[in-house]
Amino acid sequence: MKELNSASDPIGQNLIKFISNVCFSVFVFSVLIVTVIAITYQPPDPWESSRALTKVFTQVENATFKTDTSVLKTGEDIAESPRLAPAGASLSITDDVIERTEADLKNVSLKSGCEDTGVINCSDPRVLITIERFNLRAFRSLAFLDYQHPVNGSAPNECDVAWRFRNKKEKSWRKYRDFRRFTIGFKDDCSYKVIHAGRWHSGLNARRPRIRTNATRNGPRNKTAPVVRDDEINDTLPVLGSDLAFRNGRYLYYSHGGDYCKGMNHYLWSFLCALGEAQYLNRTFVMDLSICLSSSYTQSHRDEEGKDFRFYFDFEHLKETASVVDEEEFHKDWKRWDKTHKKKIPVRKVADYKVTPMQLKKDKSTIILRQFDAPEPDNYWYRVCEGPAAKYIQRPWHALWKSKRLMNIVTAISGSMDWDYDAVHVIRGEKAQNKELWPHLDADTSPEALVQKLQTPVMPWRHLYVATNEPFYSYFDKLRSHYKVHLLDDYKEMWGNTSEWYNDTRLLNGGRPVEFDGYMRVEVDTEVLYRAKTRVETFYNLTKDCKDGINTC
Repeated sequence: MKELNSASDPIGQNLIKFISNVCFSVFVFSVLIVTVIAITYQPPDPWESSRALTKVFTQVENATFKTDTSVLKTGEDIAESPRLAPAGASLSITDDVIERTEADLKNVSLKSGCEDTGVINCSDPRVLITIERFNLRAFRSLAFLDYQHPVNGSAPNECDVAWRFRNKKEKSWRKYRDFRRFTIGFKDDCSYKVIHAGRWHSGLNARRPRIRTNATRNGPRNKTAPVVRDDEINDTLPVLGSDLAFRNGRYLYYSHGGDYCKGMNHYLWSFLCALGEAQYLNRTFVMDLSICLSSSYTQSHRDEEGKDFRFYFDFEHLKETASVVDEEEFHKDWKRWDKTHKKKIPVRKVADYKVTPMQLKKDKSTIILRQFDAPEPDNYWYRVCEGPAAKYIQRPWHALWKSKRLMNIVTAISGSMDWDYDAVHVIRGEKAQNKELWPHLDADTSPEALVQKLQTPVMPWRHLYVATNEPFYSYFDKLRSHYKVHLLDDYKEMWGNTSEWYNDTRLLNGGRPVEFDGYMRVEVDTEVLYRAKTRVETFYNLTKDCKDGINTC
């Protein structure tokens, strides 16, 4: 019996050891898997909460972007809407403006002596309050910030009034101007009332004085259009000021890479990667304001260099939210330092995007110069933000807003329809011609189909704005039998050679006229579309085809 027990004991001990070894091996292997996942996991970029939109920007085919350029979103479209302050509180970040609400004006008496009902005293404060009440009822999508004192119109019972406002649907704090002509009358109790309100910018006597200036300091005088600057736009170039300020600064400088002349979505994805790295490194980003516009947006169908960043985006807001310096100004300061000082500026040259921002975090060089000399796709700026760097670099989408000059056009178009309109987004172009990826798109966006499909969501004879890349203006004529149709080309005077936009961009361009190109059209179309009461989309309402082609829904 003793011999049997002694013989069986080693077998049991070996079995226990075997089971222990297996369990330990499984534990080690599990820890190894979790570690690998933790190292390689890359969270999505926080630009959009929408997974689909993030996927569009992160999916890369042959390291180039193929995105839908018919709708463009920037920082003001994805930020949280600013909260309106209570009545009497300050709303503006830069200056004090008061939003008057209907409750504030409700108990104000508007009674006046009406011995002479044919003449209105526009300087009477009760006239302004009457107009304020009318605007609050007529334009509920607007927040009215401040008014100027009414002035006389062209008739004894007319008053012209100017005011500043912001659209409640817009996420930025940008303010816009309108001036309208109002016909004022009296009620039975001798209180004021608005008999008729003029259209957008009809109160010509209340507009700012037009000051005629030369297009350039040494250029010929422009006799066709007076220069009228928006006094709330300040996109002048930041200047360092002194050699000491330049030497004490820390800069991140990117050389041109393969992103140059690519599509604008590609450019933005790379530009914001660079700006994000500069913020991570606590450095000033050296920014080239000259953009190469891709052929997909130009009338010549060729890439066009020399486009100013300020044509498309709000440089003033960028300066306020990020530390940037213009490349030309930076080079001037750098050359001046080299001429006047024996000791050169310390420069760290980084030849490979694989050198991560984390490795450069403690670098003390005045200038970190990233060079992108490798062949595509290794010369794209956005490669810096891939891999482990994606956990540390946050693209500052909030810093990128559309140009205030273009937004003034958006406001003018929306205001001309009294902010009460619907919109349909009709995507055609190359997608409608590609029957392999979008087999039904062409038929689903035909004039007959549009008339049929818009009957339910849009009421007859509403103002209908059509945002589209369809080049033929007459394509939407059948809709005119049912709606008051508006297309972007109906507002050409807003960028023509007598417009504020024309003069302002010409000044930025050294006195040379600026083409209102395809990308500007996309920006304006997008923002007018967003402000509509009812919005009908191509790939959600008009067709069952997938936005990115077959089997991508």
